[in-house]
Amino acid sequence: MLIAIPELPYGYYTFLRIAITILSIYMIFVAMGSNKVGWGWVFGGIAILFNPLIPVYLSKEVWVIIDIVVGLIFIISIFAIKLPTEA
Repeated sequence: MLIAIPELPYGYYTFLRIAITILSIYMIFVAMGSNKVGWGWVFGGIAILFNPLIPVYLSKEVWVIIDIVVGLIFIISIFAIKLPTEA
């Protein structure tokens, strides 16, 4: 996410939308499997925001803020969402 801050070719942003959407959908399942419903909603919102099928068009300045916040959310989620351990 943080790599998306400088000006890059448009193809990179398309790839980023696809990758973040797929990762967010995966994280929804991880969150729900860990009974972290709130995190599931957060990642659902991220998946909608970054989806490549119906793109959300915002200014570069707004996307920089969103990229930083979403990057931090993914980092925090590593520690906040734990997969249930198998007995």
